Amino acid sequence: MTKFAAAASLIATLFASPPAWSHGDSSGRKSPKSTSTAVEEQPFGKPGDPKKVTRTIRVDMVDTMHFRPGNLVVKQGETIRFIVANKGKVMHEMVIGTMKDLKAHAELMKKHPGMEHDEPYMAHVTPGRTGTIVWEFTRAGEFHYACLVGGHMEAGMVNKITVAAK
Repeated sequence: MTKFAAAASLIATLFASPPAWSHGDSSGRKSPKSTSTAVEEQPFGKPGDPKKVTRTIRVDMVDTMHFRPGNLVVKQGETIRFIVANKGKVMHEMVIGTMKDLKAHAELMKKHPGMEHDEPYMAHVTPGRTGTIVWEFTRAGEFHYACLVGGHMEAGMVNKITVAAK
């Protein structure tokens, strides 16, 4: 393959693929998602239908590298609306996932601190603002949520979500 063909292939691939990570705007609102109607199930659930929310949980993020409340318990099948408020003076985010995935993502964030990402299981929130996650917990088990801004998770900004079986 010629250098030109290789470069053209790379450029075509980049433009054909939707961005995997985009933070949204500085207000904490998320940028519009792809128009695809497919819902991607994760090991810890799937994006929830805002019309089917069974409970709202407010989560505050503070500069002492903690979330309030801490560990959470939800029921399998519940659709939770998380209202995520940044009560600090620095950027924070709430990302739901498996511990393995959160650790891997945290490592990427260290290497690429300006990396953009926007998935339905995360809220990236500027100081003084709020964001929202609506998530349906379809599987029982132990999952986590963390702030993956460089060094925040390592400083203690991580908690457990226990999803109790039906």
